[in-house]
Amino acid sequence: MKVIFSRKGFDSQYGGMPSPILPDGTLLSLPIPSKEDTTKYTDLTWNGKSYYELIQELKPSSRIKANYTCHLDPDIRKEAADRLDGWKLTFGQTGFPLGHLQKQKVGIGDLFLFFGSFRQTEFIDGKLSYVKGASALHVIYGYLQVGDIVCSQDSVPHWLTEHPHAKTERWKQPNAIFIASDLLSLCPEQPGAGCLSYADKLVLTKQGCSKSVWDLPDFFRDIPITYNANAWKDDCFVSTAKGQEFVFEANSEAVEWIKHLLLQ
Repeated sequence: MKVIFSRKGFDSQYGGMPSPILPDGTLLSLPIPSKEDTTKYTDLTWNGKSYYELIQELKPSSRIKANYTCHLDPDIRKEAADRLDGWKLTFGQTGFPLGHLQKQKVGIGDLFLFFGSFRQTEFIDGKLSYVKGASALHVIYGYLQVGDIVCSQDSVPHWLTEHPHAKTERWKQPNAIFIASDLLSLCPEQPGAGCLSYADKLVLTKQGCSKSVWDLPDFFRDIPITYNANAWKDDCFVSTAKGQEFVFEANSEAVEWIKHLLLQ
């Protein structure tokens, strides 16, 4: 089984801030701004507040305005928006990153582990705020095991027509939409995709280090990870600063580690 560390959501470049680790443990990945898409931050909600309101509470100086649109992908939080009948959890990719996945022969049965930049938050006088002194961390916030792949616009089912990668413009270059399997093969009691709640085991960042310095188990030293050929240092893994999809072939130790991560 191939596994993909897939970087998504807000960071210092796209969005200008970390996504929040909410006080209840929700890892709320904020989708990056996108002028090509139609979903607005005001269309997405968590616990009665729009994503736009949450962004404004966390960073009143944010450049994101009420009319800004975003790239809701991966789309793995059902309650974030209104859904068409038959909707399933999905992830789209296009262009060079898709070419990399195809070169690595990523396909049905393979597993995406979505991670991003997150920071702890708290409520102060009813408004969401970052915890003072809390660092930004790389955290695994969700997963998707591939159950099917849509590879052409003619194959897009009705329930998927609102997905950003289903739009006509994105089919003008290499484009694909990965649909989640019904169940997770590693843990058949769990769905094939979903969001995770915060736990220390999901934090990739090594304690006391910048967010791109990871504390991976030592067995990963024997597992090649694309874009990260020279990432291992004496006591840590320094992940590459750029790149969206880091692919590796999971051995038995990696499979057990992933099962431990995903069991909530």
